[in-house]
Amino acid sequence: MGSYRMCLIFKRKFRVTEPGPVDDVRDVFERYAEGQAHMSPEQLRKLMADERREDLGSSLEDAERLADEVLRRKHHIAKFTRRNLTLEDFNYLLFSTELNPPIGDKVHQNMDAPLSHYFIFTGHNSYLTGNQLSSKCSGLPIADALRRGVRVVELDLWPRGKDDVCVKHGGTLTKAVKLGKCLESIKANAFTTSKYPVIITLEDHLTPKLQSKVAKMITQTFGEMLYYHDSESCKEFPSPEELKGKILISTKPPKEYLEANDAKDGEKGKDSDEDVWGKEPEELVSTQSELDKVSTSINYINQDDEERGSRDFDTSCSLQAPEYKRLIAIHAGKPKGGLKMALKVDPDKIRRLSLSEQLLEKAVASHGADVIRFTQKNFLRIYPKGTRFNSSNYKPQIGWMSGAQMIAFNMQGYGRALWLMQGMFRANGGCGYVKKPDFLMNVGPNGQVFDPNKNSSPKKTLKVKVLMGDGWHLDFKKTHFDRYSPPDFYVRVGIAGAPADKAMEKTEVKYNTWTPIWNEEFTFQLTVPELALLRVEVHEYDNNEKDDFGGQTCLPVSELRQGIRAVPLYNRKGVKYSSTRLLMRFEFV
Repeated sequence: MGSYRMCLIFKRKFRVTEPGPVDDVRDVFERYAEGQAHMSPEQLRKLMADERREDLGSSLEDAERLADEVLRRKHHIAKFTRRNLTLEDFNYLLFSTELNPPIGDKVHQNMDAPLSHYFIFTGHNSYLTGNQLSSKCSGLPIADALRRGVRVVELDLWPRGKDDVCVKHGGTLTKAVKLGKCLESIKANAFTTSKYPVIITLEDHLTPKLQSKVAKMITQTFGEMLYYHDSESCKEFPSPEELKGKILISTKPPKEYLEANDAKDGEKGKDSDEDVWGKEPEELVSTQSELDKVSTSINYINQDDEERGSRDFDTSCSLQAPEYKRLIAIHAGKPKGGLKMALKVDPDKIRRLSLSEQLLEKAVASHGADVIRFTQKNFLRIYPKGTRFNSSNYKPQIGWMSGAQMIAFNMQGYGRALWLMQGMFRANGGCGYVKKPDFLMNVGPNGQVFDPNKNSSPKKTLKVKVLMGDGWHLDFKKTHFDRYSPPDFYVRVGIAGAPADKAMEKTEVKYNTWTPIWNEEFTFQLTVPELALLRVEVHEYDNNEKDDFGGQTCLPVSELRQGIRAVPLYNRKGVKYSSTRLLMRFEFV
């Protein structure tokens, strides 16, 4: 029972009710229990087979084991003489995020293809604890990112005096951290969540003498974890499976290091993506006037905020410390010429190219096929524009639709763009590597490649039914949403992906309840289901102010399990709530 104060004197009381089975759950139970009050293990096995719930098993022994687990959890008794499930027991099973999740938690994709055949969970300025201008630099956000499955970590290396090296965001008020602390943080956390390789991208502002020092520090810290590879004379890169437990270095050494106050000039503008929700994906792209200001000449490319002071690719290693050069497994850099030349594929070399989010948009518009051909063999890294001062992010689908492997995100940020990134990498067991769809790797008889702007007919239809929700009263204070009454929840559900697939719907508002029941179904036509993400947001309706945040998740459509599923919700940073969840039904037709 919850009490809410009214007019300083009176109180209104609302009972927090235990959620009973919704009609969809009841219907499934009655169908398989054949009108009886209990469902036997054999009937549960038949349900698992009919609904193709391979994740729960397929044998009678699997069904008995599952029934035992439900009874143990729900009734807190170690051993049962019966294994039959009541309707309430069955409802407990379906509403358990541990026993009945919407996607799997195991690596299931082929991990034996070259590394460039995968999308890779990538961080930007991984050492920052907050905004890009004045936050503290630390090894803690690096550790947090790695534990969440991030596989690409970025470090900006700057001189500290004449003989030492630090990590900081040049030209800002961010407080530097010692390089050694960042390296130790990577070593301690690199493979706690995923055993697949970690790539360290270095933005290097060092002299050859300090490069030698860094090479020694990296070698001493990582030892046999380090992977050495001559990518300058390599036609194909090893696979994630071959590189398990390995750390790779990727960098493009500059001609000379620049003083911090020269490194980031010219960054002007305002980052307005500051509210708890963040912008809608379609609002995260650049305006035409912004794109018109972005030059595609190599002069601009070589002087952006990530590469300022760098040399042309063909001379990038000539003044470099030899022991430092030996560490570089993935060479970064741009050849001489314009964007067209930067995207040219060398059959005998593999390299990494970095483009800003705005330059990617221009490249996709003017050289879309060249971008895809480049990413079929080489690595393309995209990074946020320099005006994202508060660590906001951009629309990742533009890069994914073009095959870009490394969409570098500010993991210390928040908002819808980051939720999309987190959703994408919940795929494949959350290992940080997601294999690209075949259509991004295919080349036609006349050299044609995938065209993301081409209109195509839907390949799949996804039906999503939002049944009910529960758990907020356990994760939030009773007055968190409203001082005077229980919350008024509604759900927004939709698709992010190809332009033709973009959609967003919402349920009705359910007033004054901690356990809302909606029973509303939505249908989505998908032209590129392989890259579609299911977006789910719970809003607490506020008539006078902006809606309160009630949880969110984002799920890869290609991994959704059909049937009634318990969908865990996450806070705005992407941390899973202990109890808050939705009961949803998924069906592909």
